[in-house]
Amino acid sequence: GLTFFPTAPLMHGTSTLTAFIGFGFGQRVVLHRGFSPKDVVRTIAKERVSAVSLVGDAMLRPLIDALNGPSRGADLSSLFSVSSSGAILSETVRAHFAELAPKVLLLNNFGSSESGFNGTATADSGPGQGFRIQVNARTAVVDPVTREPVAPGGSGRIAQRGHVPLGYYNDPGKTAETFFRRGEERWVLLGDMATVDEKGVVTVLGRGSQCINTGGEKVYPEEVEQALKAHPDVYDAVVAGVPDQTWGSHVAAVVQLREGARAPSLDDVQRHCRTTLAGYKVPRRLVIAQEIQRSPSGKADYRWARAVAEADAGADAAS
Repeated sequence: GLTFFPTAPLMHGTSTLTAFIGFGFGQRVVLHRGFSPKDVVRTIAKERVSAVSLVGDAMLRPLIDALNGPSRGADLSSLFSVSSSGAILSETVRAHFAELAPKVLLLNNFGSSESGFNGTATADSGPGQGFRIQVNARTAVVDPVTREPVAPGGSGRIAQRGHVPLGYYNDPGKTAETFFRRGEERWVLLGDMATVDEKGVVTVLGRGSQCINTGGEKVYPEEVEQALKAHPDVYDAVVAGVPDQTWGSHVAAVVQLREGARAPSLDDVQRHCRTTLAGYKVPRRLVIAQEIQRSPSGKADYRWARAVAEADAGADAAS
């Protein structure tokens, strides 16, 4: 049989779905009390784990560090797949893991607690193309107001039909905002904005709630974060909008450096980002942090990032 190992907290949909897939098929599920990269690698070897699920760079990057350091040479021969969802899995991190474990299938998935699994990133996903997923007939990109599918080339929010929840417990207002009917079918409206092309490939732009409006242009933090994480000196990054008298807001990057790396200048980071991003998406502010704050499940803390960036802007204004 197979052995499933959900490494994120069970409160996170990534781990909940992994565990119940294992239970549902009568397979073995391994759990642990906290995320420690060395312990995860040790558990994979000891328990002969087949499939690991985790949450983006926040979990896979420390595993890579462990495999390059204290856990070098660990036995991963039982491992068939590593799947990620819930946060960015950058092209740089995917490439590093592929070098260490070339025989392991690495899946960059998209989904939500309300909708379950929606699709897997296409091979060309990355800083230049964005997070692209080949979806099935149960997924659509819809106008958030009319909730009708958008035409190819248009943008809207991702929606999923099929086996979706009835609603949120004791919260009719949020239920009405999130769940709807089209004909006889029930749909759930996700928080992610996206575009769809003529072939039905969906490019996920990011959470609408975190969108930065700079000079009337919309910038989704996830796209900029992908570009930043491809910089050789950047270990982790979160992007937020900072108030700007001219543009309304400007893009600010809060980054954590790789161990031993020299802090890059703002000009250096901007030159790097311009290779894959339009000019208005390039960060106008760079803040170096000792460590990027994330939730226990690996999700970015955008409120913290915004506060750090605004404090840096305030210090500049006072000087």
